[in-house]
Amino acid sequence: MPLSIEIKAYCTDPVRIRNYLLNQKAKFIGTDFQRDTYFNVNNGRLKLREGKIENALIFYERDNQPGPKPSSIMLYKPGNNQVLRELLERASGIKVVVEKNREIYFLGNVKFHIDEVNRLGNFVEIEAIDQDGSIDREILQQQCEFYQAQLGILEKDLIKHSYSDLLLNEI
Repeated sequence: MPLSIEIKAYCTDPVRIRNYLLNQKAKFIGTDFQRDTYFNVNNGRLKLREGKIENALIFYERDNQPGPKPSSIMLYKPGNNQVLRELLERASGIKVVVEKNREIYFLGNVKFHIDEVNRLGNFVEIEAIDQDGSIDREILQQQCEFYQAQLGILEKDLIKHSYSDLLLNEI
């Protein structure tokens, strides 16, 4: 199961973040309008991501804490999102829907998102990813902290909750 360490923060200057990534020769994957439908589950979070670039059923477990936080993730790439969404909605019920425009970049194994989330505003995410167990957890943590410093993300801007929690609780 892939492991990631991630940081999510409010972003007051998306242009500065974008320019930094482009100056570092980050690979720009594209801009994706994504709809994440979260379903009611007993533990963790289960969401169906529907976009032009990224589409997956995602189960993840992550503590709500500011700063770098580990996540255990399971992904399933369905053939028909509409049927799967309806099946999950009938079986579990929808908890909340998050809609966002997401710019996706990579520097090595580190994924960056510049997000504009409907009803919430602008955010940046840094996700250091170990797909196959070959990168030590401490290295992933250090990568997140390094890019947090490089991007000038302040402690006060860090977010401990998911977008779904922010929408549900209007935090």
